[in-house]
Amino acid sequence: MEFEICSMQQTWFKDWFNSPYYHQLYFNRDDKEAEAFIDKLINYLKPAPGNTMLDVACGKGRHSIQLANKGFDVTGIDLSDDSINEAMQCQTDTLHFYKHDMRLLFWINYFDYAFNFFTSFGYFKTRREHDNAIRTIAQSIKKDGLFVMDYLNVIYAEDHLIAHSEKEIDGIHFAITKWYDDRHFYKKIVIEDKQLTAPLVYTEKVAKFSLGDFTEMFASQGMQIQEVFGDYNFSKYDVKRSQRMLMIAKKVNW
Repeated sequence: MEFEICSMQQTWFKDWFNSPYYHQLYFNRDDKEAEAFIDKLINYLKPAPGNTMLDVACGKGRHSIQLANKGFDVTGIDLSDDSINEAMQCQTDTLHFYKHDMRLLFWINYFDYAFNFFTSFGYFKTRREHDNAIRTIAQSIKKDGLFVMDYLNVIYAEDHLIAHSEKEIDGIHFAITKWYDDRHFYKKIVIEDKQLTAPLVYTEKVAKFSLGDFTEMFASQGMQIQEVFGDYNFSKYDVKRSQRMLMIAKKVNW
């Protein structure tokens, strides 16, 4: 069988995040899931009405829209043309979207809160690029502003890795193979669709960042972790048992 390879290690995310298959695989779900998480997050953070919020790697804006619906002034940024073009259809006076690379500086000292959800990080080639992204986020928020990052928990992900799985979504077949090495997790996705002349193949590559790594990266940009939760229900974080690292950091230096 002939395959069409659509990813390179350096820029896999640019092609994959622009693919309609990416959204079918990950986001073909009820918005109630996003709403429930945002409800819990806002209940914990207790932001003031009208607070400014930055959604980094916002995709099509599902979380941004939920936040704006709660009375906050929300700006979403993403590298994907297709995602931002769709998100922009929902813009209002308090909901804004821009195509932007998180490695490049954005607005300075402007937002009360910044968010990065669904492991939308860790896919750049070098540590410097990841540091640049954290710098962008840190410089975008005001002093004493908060940054919430949602990332996979490396030890849990290793222990619960399913090497192969298959999904059928809207008549499209996804075959998924996962593995890891010392520094990264990998996921190869083979897509078969009757509309394609040959299967597509994308390979994701995500860095193995620990809580200690994030503590160091945040501190280098003047942010200090205040709390870490282990899932979307805000359960206590356990390094072996928690599925996620939901980190809440404060900008303490400017």
